[in-house]
Formats: sequence, structure tokens, C-alpha cells
Amino acid sequence: MGNMSYCRFQNTLEDLRECHDALSEMGDFEKELGEDEAKAAKRLLKICRELANDYPEDGA
Repeated sequence: MGNMSYCRFQNTLEDLRECHDALSEMGDFEKELGEDEAKAAKRLLKICRELANDYPEDGA
């Protein structure tokens, strides 16, 4: 289920922090995660890079 528009960014921020923590604790996430989850992690990293490039100003 998607996030409600009034709290989309708050909820996603918390989820991204959890993902960051999990990736930080892993050695090689491609070996430690299942194939589908590793692909999703790679896609998540790619979209985060795109967001950072599209909106380079530090908002907080």
C-alpha cells in the first residue's frame, strides 16, 4: 500500500533510514540478500542517486 500524500516523505524518510542502516551493517549486500532483494536494493540506490542529482540543494 502506498503512502498517504500528507505523510509520504516522512514515512519514506524513516524507511530509507532503515534501509541505510541495514546496508551499512552488511558486508556485500549482493551476496547477503536474495537475488530479488539485491536487485531492489540496487534500484533503490540508483533512484536515490537520481534524486540527489536532481535536487542537489540540502533541504535539511
